[in-house]
Amino acid sequence: MKITAAVVRTAGGPFTIETLTMDEIAPDEVLVRIVGAGLCHTDLVVRDQVLSAPLPAVLGHEGAGVVEAVGAQVTHLAPGDHVILGFAACRQCAQCTAGHPAYCEHFGPLNFGGCRPDGTGCLHDEAGKVSSHFFGQSSFASHAVAAAHNVVKVGKDVPLEILGPLGCGIMTGAGTVFHALDMQPGETLLVIGGGPVGLSAIMAARVRGVERIVLADPVASRRAMGLELGASDTIDVGAGDMAEQLRRIIPQGVTCVFDSSGVVAAIQAGVACLATRGRLALVGVPRRLDDAISLNIVDMLSRGISVCGATEGDADPQTFLPYLIDLYREGRFPFDRLVTTYPLGQINQAIADQHAGQCVKVVLTTAE
Repeated sequence: MKITAAVVRTAGGPFTIETLTMDEIAPDEVLVRIVGAGLCHTDLVVRDQVLSAPLPAVLGHEGAGVVEAVGAQVTHLAPGDHVILGFAACRQCAQCTAGHPAYCEHFGPLNFGGCRPDGTGCLHDEAGKVSSHFFGQSSFASHAVAAAHNVVKVGKDVPLEILGPLGCGIMTGAGTVFHALDMQPGETLLVIGGGPVGLSAIMAARVRGVERIVLADPVASRRAMGLELGASDTIDVGAGDMAEQLRRIIPQGVTCVFDSSGVVAAIQAGVACLATRGRLALVGVPRRLDDAISLNIVDMLSRGISVCGATEGDADPQTFLPYLIDLYREGRFPFDRLVTTYPLGQINQAIADQHAGQCVKVVLTTAE
């Protein structure tokens, strides 16, 4: 079948809207008509080849849509179902079966390999293969193919066009607070970076009953949104040393620091913001793959500091996304406040606008 897709052909190059040929689905896959797909920082670092995936490629990994066809082996989904497409995981390795699919032993090739596990792809142009199955979906397109076990069925009472970001960025922010940090009522949190991931962490912290939530960000509009979504205080990182500003607000330091910036200097300052036995979670992709932080061993020992990385919030989309949707229905997780929609054909403008701070979370829609 013919589909429309945004294709990136060269490292750092623009996305071009093209007509591609999509092959038939495999027996364990589903064909989904994409209604909306979130634009995530990871899409851009792959476009720029900071993280590698074969080009040319159709990226996009925060898709939501309607099932149009199911493979012969699929029994739990049917045409017409509303679904969110999750990241790819084998669902069979030790990490997957233990409830940690974000750390699937095959995560790299499944999500960045540009093909199915058997090496086959499903997208072609006149010149040959175009990489598909990015994060198990390649959802910057009118249609996507996904392994059925990585697809989450959702109710039809929620606006499908905005649900895609739950599958990665929003899940990362909220899941890290709920799982990797496991924050408890009465604790305190510093969120570094007021993008969609950081703002999702703020909303999740409010659900968890965190006592003080501080957002550090250089953009005034994002600090203001953070306050609207549950932050108690904000820090302008351009106005001076972040740790000094934080300790004027909470002199003993915070229980937890959540870094979505990936900026080495910000992370180092975050360590200085931690209270005794504090916990630091790193979720932001750095600008360079060899970026590293320096930790003083004696300081770590004497204060009992813990540091962890968190991929996809250490969440299982099959159980966590329905939970987030329930919170949204209850008015306790208003992630829709983050979303600005653009037609897929305006993807390059959407990227520019998001980079300029004119919007927080872009969702690319395919409605004609």
